[in-house]
Amino acid sequence: MNKTIEQYFAAFNAGDIDGMLACLADDVAHHVNEGQIRLGKEKFADFCAHMERCYKEELTDIVVFEAQDGTRAAAEFIVNGTYLVTDDGLPEANGQTYRLPAGSFFSLRDGKIIRVTTFYNLADWTRQVSA
Repeated sequence: MNKTIEQYFAAFNAGDIDGMLACLADDVAHHVNEGQIRLGKEKFADFCAHMERCYKEELTDIVVFEAQDGTRAAAEFIVNGTYLVTDDGLPEANGQTYRLPAGSFFSLRDGKIIRVTTFYNLADWTRQVSA
């Protein structure tokens, strides 16, 4: 597994936002599922703080695929989560748990992540937390 991607996911699972930020280039582009592109580490950090407030998540069954030249990677994983605080425009939170397949795509430059694109099925998540 690519060392930067491995560190990124380890930091994610540890709830270590600073550790995630250390894996990113200053000009990172964060493409969020069903959302806008956020440019730069500061906006990425803001997003992580929001997510930490609303959700408790752990990624399992992580499989990483890497391009031979090391400039791109992809990961498939399961998001195991708890919905803690109601997020704007989404169903009301009351501690519901969910298990959701997801994936991320990465571009890398000089050992840093310059693009993160994450995909998951929002309808599936909504169904799980609304049940």
